[in-house]
Amino acid sequence: MDKVRASAAEAVADIPDGVSLAVGGFGLSGVPEAAIRALHEQGATGLDVVSHNCGADGHGLGVLLAAGRIARVTGSYVGENKEFARQYLSGDLEVELVPQGTLDERLRAGGAGIPAFYTPAGVGTQVARGSLPWRYAPDGSVAVASLPKETRDFHGRPHVLEHGITTDFALVRAWRGDRHGNLVFRRAAANFNPLAAMAGRTTVVEVEELLEPGELRPDQVHLPGVFVQRIVALTPEQAADKQIEKRTVRP
Repeated sequence: MDKVRASAAEAVADIPDGVSLAVGGFGLSGVPEAAIRALHEQGATGLDVVSHNCGADGHGLGVLLAAGRIARVTGSYVGENKEFARQYLSGDLEVELVPQGTLDERLRAGGAGIPAFYTPAGVGTQVARGSLPWRYAPDGSVAVASLPKETRDFHGRPHVLEHGITTDFALVRAWRGDRHGNLVFRRAAANFNPLAAMAGRTTVVEVEELLEPGELRPDQVHLPGVFVQRIVALTPEQAADKQIEKRTVRP
């Protein structure tokens, strides 16, 4: 039951090329930076990433993106990542853009063993009709496009069929966790982290504070250890290193 690994490098050492990877975080909040950088050093490439966004230039998944390690992204937001936009528009990266709430539920459903569900989000748009550009050709034409999705009426309202997502691995950041993998997330850093943890078949979690079994009351636990396979305790310096995507100050 002791799921602690000595380092992030050890926790990601066996992640091979070409696997699917769910990654927590929203912008630069709750991003598993140590695990991502360890994976960058490890060298895995051709990754199929599922995450809200792809980090920022030089931070989070942006580190793997800039190194050309990511082949495909399923996400909701390009954001301020200019390299993400460049690779997508130049045809170097395949991107499936999904409504944010739908992406949330696809991860949760996959983790809960639900293969598919219907949602009204996306009805009447390219999300449902298909033809969303997933990959561009070098000449700017669409090389790969999304297919039409099944629709069905419930109570007189059309809904789109979406499939649950499971991934080979997941990288997650939590505030506190015990050796059994029970986790507590802090404030906005919860974001996609619990959902990514649920969706991964092998989930690697970096925690700011590692606790012993029994130190967390059951009613404090946000995500039970059944969804977690590996735990890494961050150093105080790693735990305190939290970037701000857009700093706003008074004149």
